Amino acid sequence: MSTKTTLSIDTNAVTELSRSKQEPEWMTALRTEGVALANSLELPILEKTRIDRWSISAYGSYKEQATLSSLDALPEVTKGLTSSGNLIVQRNSGIVFNQVSEELKKQGVIFTDLETAVREHGDLVKPYFMKAVQSNENQLTALHAALWNGGIFIYVPKNVVVDIPLQALFVADDAEATFAPHVLIVAEQFSSVTYVDNFVSSVGGADLVQNGIVEVFAKPGSRVSYSSIHSLEASVTDLTYRRAILEDDSRIGWVVGELNYGNSMSDTTSILKGKGSDSDAKVICVGTHEQKLNLTTRAVHWGKASTSDMITRAVMRDSSTAIINGITKIEKGAQGCNGQQTEKVLMLSPKARGDANPILLIDEDDVKAGHAASVGQVNAEQVHYLMSRGITKEEAQRLIIYGFLAPVVSVIPVKSVEEQLQSLVERKLGQ
Repeated sequence: MSTKTTLSIDTNAVTELSRSKQEPEWMTALRTEGVALANSLELPILEKTRIDRWSISAYGSYKEQATLSSLDALPEVTKGLTSSGNLIVQRNSGIVFNQVSEELKKQGVIFTDLETAVREHGDLVKPYFMKAVQSNENQLTALHAALWNGGIFIYVPKNVVVDIPLQALFVADDAEATFAPHVLIVAEQFSSVTYVDNFVSSVGGADLVQNGIVEVFAKPGSRVSYSSIHSLEASVTDLTYRRAILEDDSRIGWVVGELNYGNSMSDTTSILKGKGSDSDAKVICVGTHEQKLNLTTRAVHWGKASTSDMITRAVMRDSSTAIINGITKIEKGAQGCNGQQTEKVLMLSPKARGDANPILLIDEDDVKAGHAASVGQVNAEQVHYLMSRGITKEEAQRLIIYGFLAPVVSVIPVKSVEEQLQSLVERKLGQ
């Protein structure tokens, strides 16, 4: 069943805001078109999820943000989430902190906020912005095209290897301010980059929508590692599309931690266009209370001999609900492909619900494809075995849960991020 919501977005206000930011005409036109599309398109149709029943209209309005001289001025919820080095911070509608090393600049790498990049590097932004995820896909993508703010732009020149991870922090602490970051990464031929971001909020129980989009373009032979941890409050609805376009022999590594407390929808997709391209996606989520989650991980194979691997782990407690979709699509002509996926859900409460849906769509004969899925509770025999070795029941359950999540947590490329993810998981599980 299709769904549609009534929106109150002023086209003139969007156009004037774009011009006040001194955005080029092509961006102003794209925003204006986004408003028109948002008023005509329907919401995305999600598997077993009525997103129209969620709080998805609390977009607020654009609010200019004052820059910060110190990270100490950020809300308490951000403490421990930043590291020294290359860091950009978005607070609500705008960028408030930007620290980029001279060494990075000397390499020709561009690491800046997207609003600045649109003005100063439009020739690099225009060919890619809203091209992996398009404005006309549904109402959410159209709204994002119209309202996006702040954001991150990363451009890595040919043959450049960025050794130090680039980090972004997205903070919402004003529910009346639009919060719609856009991350755009372009990795040229034989380049390599690692990017990490965190999403946190402190809005005091007020309703807010995070409508974010990530676009990654990996040119031939390039390597992109993308890690993202979302830990937004229960009153924040998180709607995120992530999409990578992979050319010959390029690789994307996704590590996603969906640790929000509110209703969440995410779609993480790799389009393997090139021969020998590779995608590795690892996702974990923890559901608590009445939370509703709908998470999709997808790999679409077009290039010959392309490979994909997807691992999703979900831990559900209380009365939370999760729909976990893994989709491997192998198109006609993509000979020699190998697509594998695994979805597992661990339920800690009889009222919790988790659906694991592995889907293989194969239009070519000469391929390998496989899937595995399971939904169950903590194994009583495993708990009993650990207790027989002198471990308490609570500690035994804890060890089993972290063993369940280990295939994702243990492969995070940045140690500090791995520790953050572990800490956030413990917090959500009340341990």
